[in-house]
Amino acid sequence: MSTILILMGLICFVLSLIHMFQSFFRKISQRNGLAILALAVTMIITGTALAPPVETVYAAKSNAKSEKVVKESSTKKNNSKKNHQQKADDKKVPSKREKAEQQEALDGIPTRIKQENDQLAVLNYSGTQTIAVNNNVPTFSDGDLSLANKAWEVYGDLDNLNRASYAEAMLNKSLMPTKKRGDISKVKPTGWHNKKLGKSYLYNRSHLIGYTLSGENDNWKNLITGTAQLNNPEMLRHEMDIKAYLEKNKKNYVRYSVTPVFRGDELLARGVHLMAKSINTDAINFNVYIFNVQEGITLNYSDGTSQANKDIAAQQNEVFEESELEAQQDAQTQQEQQSAPPSAQEYVDVNGNGLIKGSKNGIYHIPGSQYYGRTTSPAAWFKTVEEAEQAGYRSPK
Repeated sequence: MSTILILMGLICFVLSLIHMFQSFFRKISQRNGLAILALAVTMIITGTALAPPVETVYAAKSNAKSEKVVKESSTKKNNSKKNHQQKADDKKVPSKREKAEQQEALDGIPTRIKQENDQLAVLNYSGTQTIAVNNNVPTFSDGDLSLANKAWEVYGDLDNLNRASYAEAMLNKSLMPTKKRGDISKVKPTGWHNKKLGKSYLYNRSHLIGYTLSGENDNWKNLITGTAQLNNPEMLRHEMDIKAYLEKNKKNYVRYSVTPVFRGDELLARGVHLMAKSINTDAINFNVYIFNVQEGITLNYSDGTSQANKDIAAQQNEVFEESELEAQQDAQTQQEQQSAPPSAQEYVDVNGNGLIKGSKNGIYHIPGSQYYGRTTSPAAWFKTVEEAEQAGYRSPK
């Protein structure tokens, strides 16, 4: 409203000046011009009086700015406290109890692994390569999940058959490699009898804890003979999930356990047991057993040798055909013997020796006859009745 009054006052002021200028030259009354000028001045003064004070506006802006500064200062102070608390948490020294619990858990790893693997070793593959263990819930203790020692990794010693035993770790981005993986072709894990399968190979040198997670390259304690499909995609997909989680934040940790499962003294693992749990979250959480199998191949777990199923089927078919042929030949021989005249039929043992007994009384006895068993000291042996009769022997009456 004040702005409109001031604007109209200015317009009237200009009109009054024009009117007075014209009345001066035309020599007419200036009364109207003065009236307009008076109205213009009144409107300008009224509009100015109604306008808000400039000082108040400035004060409001000043107060708003001051309030903003206070809020920013408060936010920075709160953030500073949070950062300070976070740094304090990061630098927190583990208590003796926490360290003791984790050491106890580490010492108990062999026992835990033996108990779990004894149960897994008896399982047989039935079409599903990866199965859940304990409903897919890891069995780590509080000591296993402790960050008392931050990131670490432990590899069990090779057993008396040179087989890898286990790999345990508290994974963190700090353990991940910073250079490319080197050559591991010199490592020959137990059961290593590799062969070509099309364009690839049957076996891989499978890391228990993948190189991308641990940086362990040609560590014999971390390598087993694993089929191509055990390594990829089965183990690899779990490792990639862990890798992606660790790369999100350097403060992310994952407790990881990998154990090859052998049956008795076999040199080729029947499978691999994987457990993982991210610390303070369920982002990574699984407990699975993966069978060490390859589609279309029958593995000999005692030594790692193998045979294609199609070759086994061909061999079995060949053996069956040979057995059938032998059975037919035996049946034919037996039929010929049964249909042959008695005088021509041969009575011989496995060495081809005659079985017809010629007694001292000049009588021959064929196997199965009444007096055959009673003739204990035969004077002669014959293969056929014809042969005995030609020698002067007769049949019993």
